[in-house]
Amino acid sequence: MKGYDLLTLGFIFIVIGIILLFVGTLTSTLKAKDAEVRGGGVVLIGPFPIIFGTDTQAVKGVIILAILLMLVAFLFLTRLGR
Repeated sequence: MKGYDLLTLGFIFIVIGIILLFVGTLTSTLKAKDAEVRGGGVVLIGPFPIIFGTDTQAVKGVIILAILLMLVAFLFLTRLGR
């Protein structure tokens, strides 16, 4: 395959992905009448996490993800330091 073929194929996949995201968002919006929104987030400022969320289950999930992210970052940075 030539480089141009891979570039064209990548562009086609990106366009298909954008179309699928748009269609999925549109169909889920039309189906949801009484939808309940839950969520949470974390802001890492150095080693200090600031965790927020709308309910306890979302906050627990965000805490687990924040711990995993810190572990991955620690392992990644210690491996690059060698």
